[in-house]
Amino acid sequence: MINKKILSLSALALTISSGVTLAKVSVEEASLIGKTLTFVGAEKAGNTAGTIPAYTGGLEQKLNADPLLDIYADEKPLYTITVKNLEKYKSNLSDGQIAMFEKYPNTYKMPIYKTHRTAAYPKDIYKKASKNSTTTELMSGGNGLKGFDETVPFAIPKNGLEVVWNHISRFRGGSVERNMAVMPVQRSGDYVTVTGRSVFTAPQYLKDGYDAKKDNNILFYYTYLIKSPSRLTGNVLLVHETVDQVTQPRLAWNYNSGQRRVRRAPQVSYDAPSTTGDSLVTIDQTDMYNGAPDRYNWKLLGKKEIYIPYNSYKLADATAKYSDIVKKNHINQDFTRYELHRVWKVEATLKEGSRHLYGKRTMYIDEDSWQIALVDHYDNRGQLWRASEGHGLQFVNANTFWYVSEISYDLLSTRYQVRLANEERDAYVFGKKVKRKNFTASAIRRAGKR
Repeated sequence: MINKKILSLSALALTISSGVTLAKVSVEEASLIGKTLTFVGAEKAGNTAGTIPAYTGGLEQKLNADPLLDIYADEKPLYTITVKNLEKYKSNLSDGQIAMFEKYPNTYKMPIYKTHRTAAYPKDIYKKASKNSTTTELMSGGNGLKGFDETVPFAIPKNGLEVVWNHISRFRGGSVERNMAVMPVQRSGDYVTVTGRSVFTAPQYLKDGYDAKKDNNILFYYTYLIKSPSRLTGNVLLVHETVDQVTQPRLAWNYNSGQRRVRRAPQVSYDAPSTTGDSLVTIDQTDMYNGAPDRYNWKLLGKKEIYIPYNSYKLADATAKYSDIVKKNHINQDFTRYELHRVWKVEATLKEGSRHLYGKRTMYIDEDSWQIALVDHYDNRGQLWRASEGHGLQFVNANTFWYVSEISYDLLSTRYQVRLANEERDAYVFGKKVKRKNFTASAIRRAGKR
């Protein structure tokens, strides 16, 4: 049975709609962490039906292990959802998932596997999450954090905005280089592959160490270099993501290899189109959701049990070719794995007077990792427009849960964008040692020279 205190906290969360509270949790509430709650705030207990197991610590860290080795390769689906049995499972699906069945009834399916709660983080991250629960507050308007240390500011969230900040600030291995490919897929199934190298580093993991003066308002540093096709080769994006986005919004620069110029890029935010997405995704859809949350009202709709992408080893299989996975209308669903997990459901509605392509977004955030698994995007007429999926797994070598693929399906144009790394060398390099000077305008100018 779920602890009565957890139920009371959930009830409190449900009473708070789009308003933002600045209150921290009490010491009594925080005492649940590590007992009936995990160190990042998930319910330890399984569900009453036994279809979601109790949390037992996730996968153990193995520094020299291959994180993409499929440890569940011998498992078979418990069942597969198709349009024929859709009604039976609708209560555990998002509107976007249901729409995919209705849009592609002859080909779309979801293989459902046994649930494994594999997400885990380092001990120091658990300590910081526990401390943050009684010290971190949302700044006025919710567009920043104070009293915050690195990650998971709200292990016991009391509103939707706190849940979203947990996703934005979640631990992603500290420092990592990723080599990935993005494919905007046309109606015909044709696509052009855009490859690139990104470097993500939280300031606590810089090679030259954390500097309280230079890094105190930095959530992370980020660069993205396009490697192909030739018309885009050498273009570089640099981002300094801030914690207090009221005082200092995101800082961004672009290096254009054709012009050989670095320019400030204030447009790299919100609903600006991604440079690699053929207008299929917005900038703030990267990592499923990123950036300042100030244009939306965020409503916490409580927890639900939903079939979400999880332990997605097949989509990370280095022996698979992009052509095996990328198909017309949607990816080859034989490469997917869905499990039943408890998720936080958050609804974002555009504030009056604010502008964005999406009038509403419904997000489903995994309770064990604080990672967004699904997002349904609605246009400003209220019509469901795009359905996004984040396929993740536990990287045991880095003790972190992160995406191996992100997909955004455009239900109106019948196109989609998918991000994969199967054919890339050194797809995920955790523990990358990078200096602060690598995240400067002069550094991206040097990196982008063809």
